[in-house]
Amino acid sequence: MIDYSDLKTEMRNPASAELDSMTTGEILDLFYREDLALVEAVRAEGGNIEKIIELAYETINSGGRVFYVGAGTSGRLGVLDASEIRPTFGVREKLFVGVIAGGRRALTTAVEGAEDEKEGALRQLEKNSFGKERREMVIGITASGMTPFVLGALEHARNGGHSTALITCNLIVGRKYAGSFDAIAAPDVGSEVISGSTRLKSGTATKMILNMISSTTMIKMGKVYKNYMVDLTPTCKKLVERSLRMLSDLCGTDRDEGLVLLEKAGMNVKRAVVMHDLRVGRKKAEQLLAENSGMLRRALACGRGL
Repeated sequence: MIDYSDLKTEMRNPASAELDSMTTGEILDLFYREDLALVEAVRAEGGNIEKIIELAYETINSGGRVFYVGAGTSGRLGVLDASEIRPTFGVREKLFVGVIAGGRRALTTAVEGAEDEKEGALRQLEKNSFGKERREMVIGITASGMTPFVLGALEHARNGGHSTALITCNLIVGRKYAGSFDAIAAPDVGSEVISGSTRLKSGTATKMILNMISSTTMIKMGKVYKNYMVDLTPTCKKLVERSLRMLSDLCGTDRDEGLVLLEKAGMNVKRAVVMHDLRVGRKKAEQLLAENSGMLRRALACGRGL
C-alpha cells in the first residue's frame, strides 16, 4: 500500500535543504541542475510515451477523441495542450479535450477538494458525451499518481472498453498500476526544489510529455510536412505571415505571389503547395489530399504519378 509519504514528489530534496539561505544565483543554478536531470528521466520513459502516442493515434484515426484529465497544475497543462491543437494543426474542434477538476473556474483559481471527487470526473466526461458513439481515450495526468479525480476517469474509461494511459512523476506508483491501464509513463523526476511543489519539475516533465504526445500524433496524422505545420489555421496576421514564409520556402514564391496562392487555396498551406507544385486547381488539390488521407507528401507523389 502506497501513501503520500512514500512518494518522491512529496519528499524533501536534500540539495535544497537550505534553500532560503541561498543567493539568487545559487537558487537558479540549483533549478538548472534539477531540470537537467528531469530531461533524462523523461527520456528514459521513451518507450512508454511511444505506447501512449500509438494509442492516441489509433483512437483519433478511428474517429475518437483523446481526453486529458487532471487536477491543479496537471489539469491546467492538459487544458493548455488540448486548446492549442486546433489552431496549430487545423483539426476539428475538441479532437483533444482537456478536463480539469473543478471545471473552468479551476483554470485560474484553486478549487479546494475538487481533486478528491471521483464523481466530478465522470460528470465532466458525461458533459462531453464521452464514449457515446465511439471508442475514446483517457490520458490521466497526476504528478502523485494518486489523485481520485484522475483515477476515477481512468477507471470509468477502462470499464467502458476505452483506451487508457497514466502520466505520473512517481515511478513507484507507475509500478503499482502496471497492467491496470494500457500504457503508463512514470518519469522518475525526484523530489522538488521546494518540497511538494509539483508545478516545478513534475510540471515541466508533464509539459514535455504532452508536447510529445500531441505533436507526434499530429505528425502521424499528416498535419506536418517536412517540419512545417502545413494545416495551421491562419487566424491572425502573425500566422498569415508564417504561412507565406512556408510557401516561400516550399514553393519559391515571393510574398505577393504567395498571398494570391494562399487566398486561392482557401488560406490553407497544404492545398496551396499541391496547387502550385502540380499546377492544379483547388478542387483537384482537395481531391488528391482526400485520397491520400491528408498526407501532403503522398498527395504530391500521387499527383506526379510516382
